[in-house]
Amino acid sequence: MDPSIFIFGDWGTSRLRLYLRQGKSVLDRRDGPGVSVLTKSPEQTFLDLVGDWREAQPAGAILCGMVGSRIGWVEAPYAPCPATADDLREHVLKIDADGLPVSIVPGLSCVNPLGGPDVMRGEETQILGALELDPALKHGRHLLVLPGTHSKWTVVEDGAITGFLTAPVGETFALLRQHSTLAAGVGVEVQGSAQGFAMGLARIAEHGPALLPHLLFETRARQLLEGLSAADAVGFLSGLLIGADAAAARQWFGDLGKVTVIGAPALNNFYDQAIASQGGHVTAIDGDAAVLAGLTTLSPPKNSDFHVLA
Repeated sequence: MDPSIFIFGDWGTSRLRLYLRQGKSVLDRRDGPGVSVLTKSPEQTFLDLVGDWREAQPAGAILCGMVGSRIGWVEAPYAPCPATADDLREHVLKIDADGLPVSIVPGLSCVNPLGGPDVMRGEETQILGALELDPALKHGRHLLVLPGTHSKWTVVEDGAITGFLTAPVGETFALLRQHSTLAAGVGVEVQGSAQGFAMGLARIAEHGPALLPHLLFETRARQLLEGLSAADAVGFLSGLLIGADAAAARQWFGDLGKVTVIGAPALNNFYDQAIASQGGHVTAIDGDAAVLAGLTTLSPPKNSDFHVLA
């Protein structure tokens, strides 16, 4: 095996991204199905995708995300907060896939600011990667948000993830758009407009997140009575949900100030606008870059012993 070559993977619910790396260079990349839509076992899906990569004699693979959940390959128990990179390394689950060592990164659990249980899988790796990409985040207290299907507002203190709060913003948007009357008749191909998004942010800024259920119905009423276009309606719905997420975060975490946003560029831009509407400002980090940096941080040391899960 070549200790300089490793396979990195971000395996979520809806998609799999695999990278063949040598040092810091990506030699190849492949995409595959998420754990919720597999037609074969996770192990076989993985081995099929990396088949010819094994000719490069990778030293092993490290995977994060829902691959370590109950619906994934094998469950990697959550590590509790507060957690540093060292804490997560201690909880990494190690298995064997046809002779290839595979490390599965655990998720994190915490008691959130509302006093309830909360969990994440995959985001912890992005957070650790962000700390490597922006070393200033390793010192002092910082607020980060990872937008997506389940947005995660996270506090990092002196390099440790101390707690987080989840909001199913993306999931709620998809459900309301596809299965409610709010966007009835709006085709799936319609993209939300910037004007509609700004209108949604403004309504939340005016009335606050507590009135979100009442403001949501305006998505429908404005189409019927004010001629709101389909694109504006989709943008308005998105603006209400993301705006309410940012406004609620301000209530629980205080003055937002500087927030680090870790995600895809388009989502980062939406949260930049929402946080600005609540008086904060953003530093954005690309989610894919953060995953690779985080997996690098959590990778087994070269020449380390590999103990396979019995």
